[in-house]
Amino acid sequence: MNNLHEWQSLIRIQIKKADMMNKENLLEIANTAMPFGKYKGRMLIDLPEEYLLWFARKGEFPQGKLGALMEITLAIKIEGLDSLVKPLKNRD
Repeated sequence: MNNLHEWQSLIRIQIKKADMMNKENLLEIANTAMPFGKYKGRMLIDLPEEYLLWFARKGEFPQGKLGALMEITLAIKIEGLDSLVKPLKNRD
């Protein structure tokens, strides 16, 4: 793992923190299911932090809105704020 790459990932996460408090983003993170992979069907807020860190270390979050939401989710988890987002999940 390259230290420069790790720092770039951390800087991107810091930038994403500014998006954390956007109500739309918080609602989407609470109610968007992971569309692929090991955790397919799990809400983004319920993804393990280690799984999100794996994407960050690779520098390969999915493109588009999903990737942006995953990056914000990681920042929320790093800051320990996921318990504030979980109550926003739809109750079906």
